[in-house]
Amino acid sequence: MIVERYLAALCGHDWDALRSCLCDDVVRVGPFRDEYRGVDAYVEFLSALMPTLPGYSMKVSRIAYVDDLAFAELAETVDGVRTEEALVFEFDGECIARVDVFIKTQAPP
Repeated sequence: MIVERYLAALCGHDWDALRSCLCDDVVRVGPFRDEYRGVDAYVEFLSALMPTLPGYSMKVSRIAYVDDLAFAELAETVDGVRTEEALVFEFDGECIARVDVFIKTQAPP
């Protein structure tokens, strides 16, 4: 399935495979409302960022598909720090049209 292919390409730094999962006009909205619009800008962002993350790993807990959406619950670890996340994918036909990233934060004291 496409989300599994996308996540495998991301972890494997296979930018051509990742690009093949995305629509030309893909929009990625990050946890701080940072946006990347268009496949070139998004792949450029990821290909510059990912190789700089020391000790990067990803553990996917579950992925659920519902109509033209998919939801992925995962944890990313960078330099020993684990971040739990949920990603929401929206599809346009056979490609990912939108990725929204949500991060769990610490409970208030």
